[in-house]
Amino acid sequence: MKVGLVCPYSLDVPGGVQNHIKDLAEELITRGHQVSVLAPAEDTDELPDFVVAAGRAVPVPYNGAVGRVMFGPIASSRVRRWLAEGHFDVVHIHEPGAPSLGLLALGAADVPVVATFHIANPRSRVMSAAAGLLRPRLERIAARIAVSEYARETLVQHIGGEPVVIPNGLYVDRFRLAEPRPEWQGEQTIAFVGRLDDPRKGLALLLDAFASIERPGLRLLVVGGGDIEQARERLPEQVRAQVCFLGPVNDVEKARALASADVYVAPNTGGESFGIVLVEAMAAGAAVLASDLPAFRRVLDDARLGATFRSKDVEDLAAVLTRLLDDEPLRHQLSAAASVEVNRYDWSQVATEIERVYETVVDL
Repeated sequence: MKVGLVCPYSLDVPGGVQNHIKDLAEELITRGHQVSVLAPAEDTDELPDFVVAAGRAVPVPYNGAVGRVMFGPIASSRVRRWLAEGHFDVVHIHEPGAPSLGLLALGAADVPVVATFHIANPRSRVMSAAAGLLRPRLERIAARIAVSEYARETLVQHIGGEPVVIPNGLYVDRFRLAEPRPEWQGEQTIAFVGRLDDPRKGLALLLDAFASIERPGLRLLVVGGGDIEQARERLPEQVRAQVCFLGPVNDVEKARALASADVYVAPNTGGESFGIVLVEAMAAGAAVLASDLPAFRRVLDDARLGATFRSKDVEDLAAVLTRLLDDEPLRHQLSAAASVEVNRYDWSQVATEIERVYETVVDL
């Protein structure tokens, strides 16, 4: 099968949607499919061979953050050329409501279109605005996918239809078999992954909570891009040496950071439809502590697979984290249950579900 995947966000910047699309392409190729990914990108040196770089993206506020997207006449021309040269059996667009390549491909494709929706916010003004653009083109979407129940609810409320829920995927063994790095570990180790300067990721909350926990042997690993010096200055002098800022790292080093942690903390404050990093941490063997966002509660099966705290509440975060650090049997119980459940997110299963969707819309 010839599959065209459309990524709305720049591949020059790491992100959950971008990683999902690249991993899906890789898995489909290993299964014998011919795959091409169209995405905004300029730095072609680091891109896989299956990616077609559409050009420079521009920052646009989208879904409570700033997405680097591509739109306009040049983007439209490149979308049409990619479609014409690809001779695809199916085009799979991610986040078709974003003002980017997917929305253009939705109007130009003359083959069956599958659309995956990642946004999860029933009160989203973005989705409300996008609905007016999408509804006239809904006949172009042969099948809809939502990455979570929460994303499905958002889609049904704003757009309608009956999407199938297929979660984000990951290569579980890449995290399960990752080796901890002793130099990153303290007597106990906490890990965080996310943009340092994105307030929705909640690093400021975690730093404040960490500073209130007086444990000289406790280590915090912070993975992600942003202003490290600004983040470090938020910490009291006496605990700065206990925090290791790793900056942006590749997937191998991210997996090793998660494998080095006793507890992974997700202090996110909103805008999450799924929480793939929770699943990555679960696969790496860390006990997970997350804010009680609806999407996170569902991934953690209402605290069966990980602990939760009240979102945006620093004191509750510190209290629950302290209890989790003190209770080794509970940490092992949570990580053991999670290590079983995480297999359902492996690409060996997720890609099969996506293939079945393709088969329902493609006349092979």
